[in-house]
Amino acid sequence: MTISDKQLCALNNLADKEAGGDVDFINIADARALTERGLARRTSEGWRITAEGLALIKPMSPPKS
Repeated sequence: MTISDKQLCALNNLADKEAGGDVDFINIADARALTERGLARRTSEGWRITAEGLALIKPMSPPKS
């Protein structure tokens, strides 16, 4: 699956948010595009990353030391 750099940034921000971190503004258009692909979902608490979204970015994450 191919996503734009902006969508990838939004997806990484959602992953950071899921992990309890502070995140920058998440562009609504990017979040909606991620939702259409099943990589994010909209809840009453805001945008959330899905398991599919996490699986997409996991191989791109730097190893933890």
